[in-house]
This record gives sequence, structure tokens and C-alpha cells, in this order.
Amino acid sequence: MNKLSHTITDISKFDEELKLNGFKVNEIVSENCIVQSYNRKNFYKVCLVLGKSIIHYADKGIQINEATLFFGNPYIPYSWEVISKEQMGYSCLFSEDFLKRHERSDSLQASPLFEIGGTPIFALNEEQKILLLSIFQKMITEQNSEYYFKDDLIRNYINLIIHEALKMQPSRNFIKYHNASARIASLFLELLEKQFPIESTNHPLILRTAQDFARNLSIHVNHLNRSVKEVTGKPTSVHIADRIVSEAKALLQHTDWNIADIAYALGFEYPTYFNIFFKNKEGRTPSALRK
Repeated sequence: MNKLSHTITDISKFDEELKLNGFKVNEIVSENCIVQSYNRKNFYKVCLVLGKSIIHYADKGIQINEATLFFGNPYIPYSWEVISKEQMGYSCLFSEDFLKRHERSDSLQASPLFEIGGTPIFALNEEQKILLLSIFQKMITEQNSEYYFKDDLIRNYINLIIHEALKMQPSRNFIKYHNASARIASLFLELLEKQFPIESTNHPLILRTAQDFARNLSIHVNHLNRSVKEVTGKPTSVHIADRIVSEAKALLQHTDWNIADIAYALGFEYPTYFNIFFKNKEGRTPSALRK
């Protein structure tokens, strides 16, 4: 079975260019190779793909059968499996610093397209496909040009793609909060996500309780809890537990680590504690999910 590859198949080959320029636009081709993407990346990604595929995103497997726009978050593991004979399209990798020119710009993690727990996959109609293909093709042209302000152009093209996708989002995704509680909640959620994905049992989860996060943010735990509940509607502990469960499911499905190692990596002193926690949240044991 084919796996999705890029013209430059090894991401590490243009990591240096990404760090230097803050972006990399690439044409996608189908090749007989395996792409494993379960690791931490320092860039965001937006892809336009034509062809049948299965996207393994976090703990979900989503089949696509048409022109599709996909937004990848550097904090969420994913891989892409091609199931059609031919695959083509474009991808653009970019850093948050490249896209955010001003300190006061909103974090990409606050965007509905890159938020944790979302499904950032959009099926495109013919009109949307033609428009987005033209934008990616313009980015390729500008990337290869000597135009002095090409960075600004590519930044504008990325923002144009983002806005085209946002127009496909339900209006409820556009609620914004502008107060101290929102700031604290945002800092908490960003700090929570920075711990993931877990890539090694040698670096287990450190912040696991509301008290841990409050100490790290230098605020009282009651203040943290009130702010998070006010803004998100869910307690701090629920956000933490849900994120640990999501990571546990990804580790169970995307790695061959034994359950004891996964428990330790997620900050559980004993596998028994992890089994009880997971079963209480999911209604089944880790081993049952893996099977």
C-alpha cells in the first residue's frame, strides 16, 4: 500500500531551511514509502491533497475521498496513508513566528483550525479546490523567485488559505474573550499542550495537577480554577485528564511501548493507577483499547 510522501521525502532535509526562512512550500507526490509522523515538530502545516487517503490524526482515523484541506498542529501526532493509485497536491510548512509578525497577534493554538480536540479536515467543492490550488501554486512560484518581499506575499497567501477555511467553520468557533480570566486560561491551555506529544519514556509528564500548573504560572490554584472554568466551562482537572487520556490513546495506537512504559511516561507511579484512571474515563482498559 502506498504512503504519502513529499518530493523531499525526509523532512529533516529541509528543517534547516524552515528554521532559516520560517516556511517551506512543497509539491506532494505519491511514492512507495512509509511516512511516520508521530513526533514533535516545530512547525504548523497546511495541505491540499487530491486523492483517496486515510489520515491518522491523534486517536482518530479519518478517510477522505475527495479534494481535502488539512491543517496540522505541531502538538498533535498524525500520519497520512494513501489508498488511491495516484496522489497529488501541495503542502506548506511554517512556524508560528513566521506567521505572527506582532507580539499582540493571537496564538495559532487559539484558532479553530489548530485547536486541540478539533478535526481540521475540510472536504472541498470544485470552486474551493480551484481557488486553493491557485494559491498554493502562487506560493511555489514566489518561493522560487528572487522577489525581495516574497516572505510577505507567502505570509499573505497562508492567511488567505486560513480565512478561506475559517469561512467553512460554524460561527460558534469564533467566540473570543478579552479579559484577565481569558489570558490565564489561554496560558494554562498553552502550557498544557507544550507537554505533548510524549516522545520518550525518559521524559515523563511533569505537570499533572491544577496545583502544578498554578505554581508554574505563579498564581493561586483557586484563581486558575475559576478562570479556566469561567472561560471554557470545564474545570482545570477535566482539561488535564482529557488531554492525558487523548495522549494515552495515541500512544497505545501509534507506538509499541508496553502499558507500564506508557503509564510512567504519563506520570503515573504505578501501571495499576493508570489502568484505573483510563477505565474510569474510557470505560475500558488500555489493553482492551490496544486490542
